[in-house]
Amino acid sequence: MRIARMKKIVFGTSGAEIAEAAVVLPVLFMIMFGIFWFGRAYNIYATINHAAREGARVASAPTCASCGNNFDSVDAIADRVAQALQASKLDPAQVTHSGGNRVACGGGTSACSTPSGGKPNICVYFNVQLDTPAAGPAGCGVGVSFQYPYKFYFPFTSLHMQRVNLPADVQMVGEN
Repeated sequence: MRIARMKKIVFGTSGAEIAEAAVVLPVLFMIMFGIFWFGRAYNIYATINHAAREGARVASAPTCASCGNNFDSVDAIADRVAQALQASKLDPAQVTHSGGNRVACGGGTSACSTPSGGKPNICVYFNVQLDTPAAGPAGCGVGVSFQYPYKFYFPFTSLHMQRVNLPADVQMVGEN
């Protein structure tokens, strides 16, 4: 009895179900891959923003409270960014700076300061006017910005191996 029922289930199906599965399964797998790769991109975006925040934290705090306003060098800031990236298994050598100038606190522009060779290629802006919400006075501080490349893997599409630069731009109020 059971064998007859099993034969009916296996051999009684038409080719329509198989054709529908052949159409639906690749689309379902592409959606699953898309969710995975977008999740990975978001994870990297959060990680590089955390690394930029660590660099801005080092840049905004003086090294010695009783010695005046001696701040860390751009190399020390880049080292902190590299440590944060390496802790999350990202390659600091792939970091590129986004460049450009910012508005300085006293007027004019504040240029991008880059570290020496062998360090992550980041931009550090000292004494810049910070972006503020709609209300309140504009403050002065430091900014750290850079980009990290990411490749999306979407098989069976024209977006396969599409490269995107994920930006990280953090500002912090300078401590005195």
